[in-house]
Amino acid sequence: MATVNDPSAPEFWDIRFREGRVPWDAGGVPHELAEYLAGASGGGRALIPGCGAAYEVAAFHEAGYEVIAIDFSPAAVAAAARALGPLQGTVRLGDFFQYDFGMVRFDIIYERAFLCSLPRRFRPDYCARVFDLLRPGGLLIGFFFYDPGESGPPFGLGQGELHDLLKERFLLAADEEARSSVSVFAGRERWQVWRRLD
Repeated sequence: MATVNDPSAPEFWDIRFREGRVPWDAGGVPHELAEYLAGASGGGRALIPGCGAAYEVAAFHEAGYEVIAIDFSPAAVAAAARALGPLQGTVRLGDFFQYDFGMVRFDIIYERAFLCSLPRRFRPDYCARVFDLLRPGGLLIGFFFYDPGESGPPFGLGQGELHDLLKERFLLAADEEARSSVSVFAGRERWQVWRRLD
């Protein structure tokens, strides 16, 4: 049974948002994403799972994307509504793994501190869901936390683990050390772009 000590339960994250214990919250749009969007052709659909305060929604919107952000924590969705003002309607309260997006397929899924918030047992499901929600050739872009430590959250990826999970369905198109990590991720985060194969 899920409890407030279980990071797979919304209540776990509700407490942290209500108490302001959100060290992963960058308070704005990371430089890597801003640079990526500035060089992108724009347009298309973008999804931000586990969006938290969802600052990035405005950046995608300004770059011409139709964007949906989703979080299963009511307190996170409330924080996003406060941060986004007129764009708050882009945020959905729901479970990324079960939410019905209808027939919509996305051009981009943006990752920032969602995968590492999930207990490790969810990783295969995360990769399968991302594949299913992206159109062929679509991109999984964002920040991935690499840390061999066992405790969490954040739950870090082992060296080569993400590649092993994605290699059958995705091609790694870009990989660099993150330059705008918040302190909780500093030195252990990478900016990566993964392209979905057909």
